[in-house]
Amino acid sequence: MRRDQLEHLIRAAGQVLDADTVIVIGSQAFLASVPAGLPPEAVRSIEADILPIDDPDETKADLIDGLLGEASTFQETHGIYAQGVGQRTARLPEGWQDRLVALRNENTGGVTGKCLEPHDVLRIQPRGMTHRIFRGLDVPTCGETMVGLHRLRSFEECVSEVLSDGVPGDFVEAGAWRGGTAILMRAVLKTYHVTDRKVFVADSFRGLPPPKRRYGADRGDRLWADTRLAVSLAEVRANFARYGLLDDQVAFIEGWFSESLKAAPIERLAVLRLDADMYESTLDALEVLYPKVSPGGFVIVDDYGALEAGRRAGHD
Repeated sequence: MRRDQLEHLIRAAGQVLDADTVIVIGSQAFLASVPAGLPPEAVRSIEADILPIDDPDETKADLIDGLLGEASTFQETHGIYAQGVGQRTARLPEGWQDRLVALRNENTGGVTGKCLEPHDVLRIQPRGMTHRIFRGLDVPTCGETMVGLHRLRSFEECVSEVLSDGVPGDFVEAGAWRGGTAILMRAVLKTYHVTDRKVFVADSFRGLPPPKRRYGADRGDRLWADTRLAVSLAEVRANFARYGLLDDQVAFIEGWFSESLKAAPIERLAVLRLDADMYESTLDALEVLYPKVSPGGFVIVDDYGALEAGRRAGHD
């Protein structure tokens, strides 16, 4: 969504609600603070979250959904849409009202869009299951990760902490999908001007292997048949390049973990992140890489709290 499109949505929402002010709380609120120069990924969404003022029973939010929402005539005509949300949907950061960024001009038609300040956008806390992306419960069609914002924040803190504490070693993600969290690791290195560490991206780049009979924890697993999990090396490299982060500090390790990791040129690790989905794959990666983690480093098993296979491999 471009800034002029957000302005159009603000104007339309004001007209629908007969209001002179609406609040924009979703990621498109960035456009009020950063009108130009955002990367394509930041403006890819065609949806903006609109929070009506004085809407205790959320009838105004429902009105926006009906007239400006997904599959509405408005979307069919303009290619963008609004989602009406209520304050029961998201727990907003303390003091957020004092930091709203006003967007009002000729294109908003006299309606003021008060947009969440960028840092507050990142601090939004979800309520219930409305914003599944925060919890990493969806397979996004366009995004580079399924991890969800909560775990991404926690992961970024881990990466930053080992840098500030001087924990020696490189970073590795075993099970990268589209590369999102590995891209985040490389971005943190760039932010801190770290040039003597690498990010290793280990994946088969063709999905998951069929489960072996000798691994009971993987019995009946069907993830190997999910073609959405098969992301090519070329696509992952392109995702790094899209963010300007494909360079000699990124190394790719292609193949099944049982074969590829033993020969990988990894000596010491500060952060080991595993997102292998299966018992066998998680155990294969742990057996080779865990002994290389430096004292004070982090071992993160993404599936530990979600899949029994990941939990059992972590204990075994």
